[in-house]
Parts: sequence; C-alpha cells; structure tokens
Amino acid sequence: MNELRTILSDVVTRLFTDLVTKELLEAAEKGEWPDGLWQAVEENGLTLPLVSEAKGGAGGTWGDAFVVTRAAGRHAVPLPLAETIVASWLLADSGLDVPSGPLTVAPVHREDTLRLARVGGGWRLSGTAARVPWGAAAGHVVLVTEAEGQTMVALAARGAGEITPDQNLAREPRDTLAFDAAPIVAAAAAGPRVPAKAVWLYGALARSAQMAGGLDYLLRQASQYATERRQFGKPIGSFQVIQQNLAVLAGHTAAAGTAAANAFRAADRGDAAFEIAVAKVRVGEAAGIGASIAHQTHGAIGFTYEHALQFVTRRLWSWRAEFGGEGEWAVELGRSVAERGADALWPHLTAR
Repeated sequence: MNELRTILSDVVTRLFTDLVTKELLEAAEKGEWPDGLWQAVEENGLTLPLVSEAKGGAGGTWGDAFVVTRAAGRHAVPLPLAETIVASWLLADSGLDVPSGPLTVAPVHREDTLRLARVGGGWRLSGTAARVPWGAAAGHVVLVTEAEGQTMVALAARGAGEITPDQNLAREPRDTLAFDAAPIVAAAAAGPRVPAKAVWLYGALARSAQMAGGLDYLLRQASQYATERRQFGKPIGSFQVIQQNLAVLAGHTAAAGTAAANAFRAADRGDAAFEIAVAKVRVGEAAGIGASIAHQTHGAIGFTYEHALQFVTRRLWSWRAEFGGEGEWAVELGRSVAERGADALWPHLTAR
C-alpha cells in the first residue's frame, strides 16, 4: 500500500469508527436514513473515487476504491456507498454527468431485464428489477442494458418507477423497481470498459471487498473475545480448539482479502472478469466459514441483538448471495476454462 493509500485508509477508518455507532446501525435497521453519515462520507470525497477531478471526483483508481469499500464492510456502514462508487464509475466512463447524492445500480439479477426504447428525441425505460440495493433511498439508479444493438448506460431518477420495499437478512433495503415507459434523465453508449454484464460483474467486485472487510472485523472481534472470556479459570483462547478455530478464521480472512485486492488490481488493468469470479467464490466461501467460527467463539451472546457481532455476520450472509453466489461464479469460471481448453489453463493462470 502506497503512502497516499495509507492516508486514505487512516481517514476512512477514523471516520467510520467515530460515526458508525451501534445506535446508528439500530436506527438504520428501523428505516432511518443516516443523513449525517452520508454528508460526512460525501464531504470527504469517498463516494466518487473513480470519477476524474475534472468531473468533481477524486480521480483515483480501483485500488483506492478497494480501501474505501473494504472499510465500509468492516464497519457495516449502512449506506449505498459501494453502489454509489460502482454507479458513478459506470456513468463517468460512459461520458455521463454524475449527480450528487446516493446512487444505486440495476438490474442486480441476470434474469431481470430492463429495456430502453427510443421515443421521439429521448428514451423510455420499461421492465422490473428485483432486490435493488437501496432502491427507494437512492436519488438515482444507474442501469446497464442493451438497446438498438449496443450496450447502453442510463440514469433514472427516484420516482420514475413504482417501488416495492423489501429488505435482506441484514435489514438493508432491497427494493423492487418497476418501470413502465418511464422517462429517464440521460443515456449513452457504454464506455469502452463497461461490458454488458457490468452491474453484475462490478457489483460482485464491490461485495467481495465488503465481505473481506467484514471478515477483518470478525477476526479482530473473535480474537479479542477469546482473550477476555474466561472459563475454568482461564481465557477460552488458551484452549487448543479455540486456537485452531481462530487460526482457520485468520487463514480464510487473509485469503479473502488477497483475492479481493487482486480483483481490484485487475480492474485497474482492464478486463477483470476472471479475477472477480475468483474473488466472489473465495471470499464467499470464507464468509460462510468465518461467520460460523466467530459465532462459535462467542457462544450464545453473539446471537443476541445487543451484541455488535450480528450486524456484520448478517451482512456477510446477505452479501454472499448478492450479485451471484459461489455456485454461479464457479460455473462462470468453469465455462471460461472450458472455452480456452485444458492446455491454456496454466498459462492463463500464470499470466494473471
């Protein structure tokens, strides 16, 4: 990590440590929008790391976005920060202006279809997108779809379609958006680095970083609890079975962080589809095992709403399935290997 990225990490960590309290998380789960937190995040330039300075952003890289997104996962930040980072990049890379305020992306499921149709001098949007992150809270939704034989990026304002509210296991908003020939704010041909499945692909990238951050928290929290909780006259961390479990958790946390970081580096190079698939599989696997070990270490108290552990583990379980679970991405990897042929596998791996 270079010096500037280290400074960014320190700033983000201090900000989230100070502002993301248990009380704020509980209020967010009851539907209260954390306006003060959003303003602080926006004022510190954390929402637009991939947008050029000329367009009001930070002019950073995917590596910088990784620092912010991983920290957001570590602190269970109840904001569409990852979604705004991805959405703003999609807009900027396609030559569209990025509006202020929170953004989200759609469709998040490959089977959902949103259609753009040209009407007069503009475009109209139709179709339904299920379980859109923060669909009702975001000021705009950015979508990627096909129209007139090319991939398009479009921007729709909140209220352009009908919203059916819902939540994931972590009580984060996951709303259904239904559009019926709705007018949009802007549309343009997708930028050179924006593939047709960009929302699904880069959504998975963002979730990988968030889960890697969540695992950082679990490891720190479980290790601390194992030194504080005493049983039979000594800390439970002195028992070999606890030590073994924490070692397993540490291994998965390290592997998850490495896979996610590598995928973000690949995104800076260009085509990152292979690395993103690897990251979503590896980090998703680690999230399942890590959450189990953390709860085993904490015992019954870790399952109570009063303890902070469940704010992160419920997010890990939810994020693991969003933008494709391990099974879906493993199929993607298998298909890509099969298409290249057996002889190309090792050269392809070593070239990455």
